This record gives sequence, structure tokens and C-alpha cells, in this order.
Amino acid sequence: MNVRVRGIYSTALTALLSDREDCSVVQASDAIADRFETEFPLVPADAGVETTADRQGVGVVGREASVTAIAELLADVGLDAFVWADPTPRDAVFDGVVRETLGSGAVVDLGDGVEPAAELGAVAASGGEGFLPFDNSADHVTEGDRLRVQVREPAAPWESDRPLLDTDLKLPGPLARLVRGRTGRSGTGAADIVDLISSDPLDGWGVRWGHLADDAAFDALDDALAATNARAEAIEDALASAADPDDAAPATVWAGSATLWCWFGRESRFELDEKRSETVSTMPGHHRIKAGDDRASAAVDFAEALCGGAAGDGDADFPFGVVTRQFGPRDGDSVEIGHGKPDGRYISLGRGEVAEFDSGGTLTLRRELTPGGTLDALGVDIEAGDVAVTKFKEGRWWYATVYRDADNERKGTYVNVCTPVEVFPDTVRYVDLHVDVVKHGDGAVERVDDAELDAAVAAGSVSEDLAEKARGVAAAVENAL
Repeated sequence: MNVRVRGIYSTALTALLSDREDCSVVQASDAIADRFETEFPLVPADAGVETTADRQGVGVVGREASVTAIAELLADVGLDAFVWADPTPRDAVFDGVVRETLGSGAVVDLGDGVEPAAELGAVAASGGEGFLPFDNSADHVTEGDRLRVQVREPAAPWESDRPLLDTDLKLPGPLARLVRGRTGRSGTGAADIVDLISSDPLDGWGVRWGHLADDAAFDALDDALAATNARAEAIEDALASAADPDDAAPATVWAGSATLWCWFGRESRFELDEKRSETVSTMPGHHRIKAGDDRASAAVDFAEALCGGAAGDGDADFPFGVVTRQFGPRDGDSVEIGHGKPDGRYISLGRGEVAEFDSGGTLTLRRELTPGGTLDALGVDIEAGDVAVTKFKEGRWWYATVYRDADNERKGTYVNVCTPVEVFPDTVRYVDLHVDVVKHGDGAVERVDDAELDAAVAAGSVSEDLAEKARGVAAAVENAL
């Protein structure tokens, strides 16, 4: 399989992919070519791997067999790497129902989405709706409309954005892309190139050459256009047998390109550091620092270019104090608690003020609670004046929240078992592992939600090895309390 890789994990993933006999990295950037001191072919890719906008992980899009193989590789990077299949994959065509209109576009109900192929080996993330900007539709769009849309840009399940939709049908690619309903030979240089290769764009589709086309050989462009034509034919076949949107929506018309998402936890980032260091100088915590902040990412590149470096021994060499002093968080800052779930969802537990911080990796957040409801698992009412004091330690598999009333009396303690905590400048990130331990106000200790962890293992969203780690951590916390 041919794989294209982009983003902050490119060097490490290029090294991992290159270790496989059945894999070739293609269309590599100039920086990657320099680091590996080799020439990567400029030929069509069977799959693309690209870092997500928030740098927390990667998206993988392409042919099902290639995406399946990459999914297996990514899942094995570290114990806290999670892989989810996307129910609204790139290029998929849906008949949707406009659920509501917002200022710049419409939220479209896409139904249950695409069921992931069993071969992908990944559970489906939550999904089933997308966002259609008004500019992406030639017709006026209002609530209740039924219309045919295509997923232009899928969205990672932990991000707040919905998949971006369009009413035009297109098949993108860095070498050749097709647009339905356009003339067959349009776009800069298109006519000249088409005259020099054996493939013509599918009838009813216009070819546009991608940004890499100028440097590619004619054989590669011919192969790219032929492959894209085949996908366009699949869309046409699906459209020919599809019911009218007014009769069928919401429904899936064409499943699009296999799409999955991988979120890297802290341990996985350090594993990727080790792999990257086999190729190029890599400072301790390279990927952990880059994942936290754009400015920090640029600073890592500068430091490695200036001074070089080598991957160290994980936490022992990770310059947490230096990084946080430079980029945050600091005393008095407002920091979000980013509560990831094993099914891919991201839940904000709100923001707290940094009440205490030390360079060893401990961060204490203080939150004032809104009266009403009860404290989870503790079963006591939330009253006026209640506060939550949460202490996080970078790299720890759990964190504790102490709840106090207006008189500073302890109402209870909740210990959340999770993947290793990462303290980023604006957010504390982890994935919740369900099982938790609570200590009630009367001192009684209780372990909760083991059944939820068991269910997550049965559903395939938590591996058995990770579940065993979570159970071990919970047992240790329970004994300590």
C-alpha cells in the first residue's frame, strides 16, 4: 500500500510505516525526504494520514484495506492510543434533513451514518449530523428541507466541529480530483495534461489537477485519474439506484472513503518520540509538547534545529517545568478539564482557576459549583458555596477531586481513573476509563462503575490490556483511601 503522511507525527509515522514490507510512503514533504535521506515516489496514495487541527491525533482516509492495516499499526503505538471509525466518512453522500439553521449554515441530520466495516477493527464514534454552510448550496436552505449532500471535511469525534458538507459532488486528491457536472477539461493545464495521458475524465465529471501534479510523472497522473474515475463511477451507480431525498432522507447514498481517527495519549506520544529519534534528533517530550500549543510546537522545531537532542527516558527527561513556565498554565489562569470518553466523545467538565502549580507537574484547579443536582456517585446535594478542588499530576493514571461546602467541610472525594493526564496550556486532557473510587463524607470508600468498564471492553472501545491497567489503578487507589 502507498501512504501519504502529513503533520507533527509525520517523521515517527513514516518510520513506523517504512518498517512494514507491504507499505511505501509516498508524496512525502521536503522535510521528510531530507530526514530520511531518500526520494519518496510521487504516485497516487491508497491512504492518507494527517494530524488533526488540535494536534491530539491523526485522521486516516483511503481504501478500506489500507486504512485497516494503518488502524492496526496506530492501535499498537501505545496502551493509551484509541482508534474510532467515522460514521460520516470523507466523500460519503447522504440524503439529509435540515434540523436547524444557524447564522452561517444549516445542521443536517444524516441518520445513523455509515456502519464501519468489520475489517476496520474499530468501533464507530458517535455522529450522524453535519454542517452545511449556506455558501455550499446554490438553493435557499431552511429547516425541514431534504437534500443530497456530500461530506467535504470529516471531523474528529473529540472536536467540537461537525463534518463540513457540500451539495456539489467532488472527489479530491493531491494529484487529480473530479467535480461532477463540470466540463471534462477545465482548470489550469487540465486540457494539456489530459491530451498526454490515456485516461479521460468520466462523462459528466470535470478534472482538476492537484497541487502536486506539476511535479508528477504522466504515468502517475494517469493512474490517479483512472482511480478517481472508478470512484466516480461508484457514485454514479449509487445515485442511479437511490430514492429521491424527499422520500428517503435521512439515508446513506454512498459510503465514501474509509475514515478513522486515532487519539494519542501521553504514553503513545512518548513511544512516538522513541521512534522518531531513530531518524532525527528528538528532544524529550517532542510530541507531548507539540500537541499542547502552536507556539510550543514552533519552539520545539527551533530548539532541535539549534541544539539537536535525543529522546530521553520518558518522564525523567521531559522538561515539564520549562514548558509550562514558557507556555502555561500559570497561577490564576483558567484551565478547562477535557474529559474524553472511550467512544470518542469529548465532554468539557468546565473551567477552573489555577490555585496552585509546581514545576514537578502538579496542578490544582478550583471551581465554584452551581447549586442544584447531586455530586456524581457521592449522592449529596450541590449547595450554594460548594467548591471542587481538583489536583492533577502530569502522567498519572488518576486524579482526585475534593468537594467542600461553604464552611470548608469535606463533602466527599471522587477519584477518576483515566489515561495518563496531560496538562496543556489551556486544557487538562485524558480519556476516562469508567471505573472510579469515591470516599464519602463519613469516610466510607466505594469503588464504582466497574460494570461500565466491562461493557466498554465488550463493545471494543477499551482493550482488555487497558482495562486491566484501569482495574489495577482503581485497586491501588481504593487501598490507599
